Amino acid sequence: MSNAPTSEVLLRQIERLGGHVLLAGLPADDLLGELPQAQGWSWHAGEQRLLEARFPGRCHFGVTPPPGPFEAAVLFLPKSRELTDYLLAALASQVPHGHLYLVGEKRAGVERAAKQLGTLAKAAKLDSARHCQLWHASIGEAPPAPDLHALAQRYSLPLADGELQVLTLPGVFSHGRLDRGSALLLEHLDGLPTGHVLDFGCGAGVLGATLKRRYPQSRLTLLDVDAFAIESSRLTLAANGLEGDVIAGDGIDAAPTELAAIVSNPPFHQGVHTSYEATERLLREAAKHLRPSGELRLVANSFLRYPPLIEEHLGACRSLAEADGFRIYSARRA
Repeated sequence: MSNAPTSEVLLRQIERLGGHVLLAGLPADDLLGELPQAQGWSWHAGEQRLLEARFPGRCHFGVTPPPGPFEAAVLFLPKSRELTDYLLAALASQVPHGHLYLVGEKRAGVERAAKQLGTLAKAAKLDSARHCQLWHASIGEAPPAPDLHALAQRYSLPLADGELQVLTLPGVFSHGRLDRGSALLLEHLDGLPTGHVLDFGCGAGVLGATLKRRYPQSRLTLLDVDAFAIESSRLTLAANGLEGDVIAGDGIDAAPTELAAIVSNPPFHQGVHTSYEATERLLREAAKHLRPSGELRLVANSFLRYPPLIEEHLGACRSLAEADGFRIYSARRA
């Protein structure tokens, strides 16, 4: 497997990384094989699965770093500026009198993120290649580990059955606000089959929590690829006194079977790139996870040609509503 450009730039400075190093947000490539004493930290379930298969026990999954201390830590730049702040602070707390590196693509904003690194210690650019940059800062006395839950943003949704409290963590889709697609779907949750219901791509758990209040006798599972979304959903459920199984997984393959319904505002972003692969796989595979007469109900941008894919793999597709550039689709398994 070839290395990502960010890994290649990092390996140009391999002499700096020979000790106990923590690689945060690393790509699922050969990097851990090149750095035998390094340990990974991932919050993406798909990349974690690939890394665990190739380098068993060497990559930690979750919203907090594995126990340190480390001689050095490397942050592979994430998309969210707020998440970058948290991750840099968390890594700095793990490298007392050590080194903190930042690597990322120029178009992803690595120069902007270098200024965030500079708030912790003096930052200097070490290398620039493959449209990427590598920055470095020396950490003195390690700052205390940041309190992730204290960074959660809370907002209230006025629903027919009372206000719903929503908590979102840095880096989670639509952080601190309700997106337009979910708002439209929330208005069209009537008439779902009862039983085991899945919120696919759950984000902060808005849809899942609403479903559990609307259908209290149904079992609820919430699924997302991102550990920060998983933690946000747990916080949202707890804030409303609701119960549900919250699981991390890379797409619909990780979902339970014999579901009464799958409800989703499916994701279509991966890093700085746009990808519809997870949603298209959901549409192709939903029937395998639904019981007979089980329903898939989702919101999507109106311009996306999803109905033919839904009808090919699941059944007749109905459009329930359209507004603000979004459309609600529904289909039942035969």
